[in-house]
Amino acid sequence: MSVSQQHDFPHRGMITLSIMLATIMQALDTTIANVALPHMQGSLQASQDQITWVLTSYIVASAIALPLTGWLCAQWGRRKVFIVSVVGFTIASALCGMATSLNTIVIARLLQGVFGAALVPLSQAVLLDINPPQKVGQAMAIWGAGIMVGPILGPLLGGWLTENFDWRWVFFINLPVGLFALWGIARYLPENRPAPQKLDLFGLVSLSVAIGLLQMLLDRGELLDWFDALEIQVEAAGALVAFAFFAVHTWTVQGTSFFDRDLLKDRNYVTGLLFGFIVGVVLYGTMALLPTFLQTLMAYPVVYTGMVTAPRGIGTMLAMIVVGRLVTKVDLRMIMATGFLLTAFSLWQMTHITLQMDSSLIVWSGFIQGLGIGFTFVPLSAAAFATLAPRLRNEGTPIFSLLRNIGGAVGISIVQALLTRGVAQNHAQLASLVGPGNAGLAALPPLMDPSTAGGLAALNMEVTRQASLLAYINDFWVMMAVTVLAIPLLVLMRTPRRQAAGAPAEVPH
Repeated sequence: MSVSQQHDFPHRGMITLSIMLATIMQALDTTIANVALPHMQGSLQASQDQITWVLTSYIVASAIALPLTGWLCAQWGRRKVFIVSVVGFTIASALCGMATSLNTIVIARLLQGVFGAALVPLSQAVLLDINPPQKVGQAMAIWGAGIMVGPILGPLLGGWLTENFDWRWVFFINLPVGLFALWGIARYLPENRPAPQKLDLFGLVSLSVAIGLLQMLLDRGELLDWFDALEIQVEAAGALVAFAFFAVHTWTVQGTSFFDRDLLKDRNYVTGLLFGFIVGVVLYGTMALLPTFLQTLMAYPVVYTGMVTAPRGIGTMLAMIVVGRLVTKVDLRMIMATGFLLTAFSLWQMTHITLQMDSSLIVWSGFIQGLGIGFTFVPLSAAAFATLAPRLRNEGTPIFSLLRNIGGAVGISIVQALLTRGVAQNHAQLASLVGPGNAGLAALPPLMDPSTAGGLAALNMEVTRQASLLAYINDFWVMMAVTVLAIPLLVLMRTPRRQAAGAPAEVPH
C-alpha cells in the first residue's frame, strides 16, 4: 500500500523520530563546521580563503542535487531514496572526519552535499503523508523545530566537540545519528509506489556544469589574480557557454524540461528567486566571516565562539513563531521590509566591531540578524508561491532552494575574496605609515621598536591585525549595502489575495 493511501500508521512515532534525526543531521552540517574552520585550516595547511571551500563545496553540491529529489523518488520510490541518502551522507561524514588534506575534505563535503540534499524535502513529504489532515499543522511544527536545531545547536555543538575532542568529531558525530536514523527508516517507513518520469538530462548537466564552474571561478579567483589567469578565463567562458546551452535548451525543448518555462511567467515567483539569492548571500556570508574573526583576531576559544554566535538561530526561531501569525493578516511586503531593515541594522552594528570590545555586540547583532532572517524567509516563501499555479509548486520548490543555496555559496566566496584583498591593501597602506618621518612611532612600547628585528616583527603583526579588522568591517558594509538596496525591489511583488494559500513551509537552514 502506498504511503499516501494510509494515515493510520502503528509506528508513526518511530517514523517521525527516524526521519527527524536524518533531517537534524543534515541541518546541523550547514553550521556545525563554521566554528571549526580555523582549526581545520591549521590541520589541513590551508589558507584562509581556501578553507572556505569546505563550506561552499557542500552548499553547491546540495544545490545541484536538490532538484533531482522528485525524479529519483518517482523512479525508485521514496523509501529507497531516503535509505541511500542517509547511508551516503553518513559515509561521507566519516570520510570528512578522516580527511588529511584540503582536497580530500572538499571531495568528501561534495559527497555530503549530494547525498544530504534529499533529506530535508523527503522528511517534509513523509510527515505530510503519514499524518491525517487534522495533524498536519502539528507535524509541520515538529519539522520546522527540527530544522531550526541546526542554526541554534550547530555552533554550540561544533565548538564543544572541537574544544574537547578534535575538529574531526564535528563530522564523526553524524555516524551514530545516521545509523539510528537508517535503522528506523529501513524498519518502519513503508514504500510508496514509484511513478517513473523522464529526466531532462541535458538540462540538468548543463546547469550543473554552469554552477560548478561559476563556483570554481569565485573560489579560486582571488588566489589566481582573477582574469589574469588562464584557468579563471576558461572557467568563466565555460560557465557562460554551459548556461547559454541550458537557457536555449529550456526555451526550445518540446515536452519535459528540467526547468518549466511557465515558472518565469509568475512575477512573484521570479522576484522571490531574486530575494532568496540575496538572503543566501547575506546569511551564509556572515556565518562564514564571524567564526574566523572571533577566533583569529579576538582570540575567543572555539566553545565561546559557538556560544556567542548561537543567538542568531534563537532570533530566527522566535521571529518565525511571530511571523506565522502575521502572514495572513499583514501585507507580506511590509513584513519582508521589516526583516531586511532588521538585517541591515544588525550589519551596521557589525561595522562597529573593535579589537577591544566585549562579546555583547556580537550576541545582540547576531540575535537581531536572526530576527531579520526569520521575518524575511516565511513571508518570502508565502509570497513567492501564493500566486504560482498548484501544478508548478512541486517543480518551483527545489528551484527556489537552489537559488538560495547558490546565493549562499556565492556570498561566502565573495566576502572571502573581498576579505583577502582588503587585508593586503590595508596592510600596504598602514605599513606605509611606519617610517622615520612618523613621530607617533616614538610613543610605541619598546617591544614594537621598529629599529630592532623583534620590534619590527611585533609591529608588523599589529599592523596585520588592524588591516584584518578594517577588511572585516568593509565586508559588513558591503553586505549592509546589498541588504538595503534589495528593499526597493519589494515593489515588484504583488500582494496575493490569499497570502498563505498553499504555500509550502520554507525554513532557513
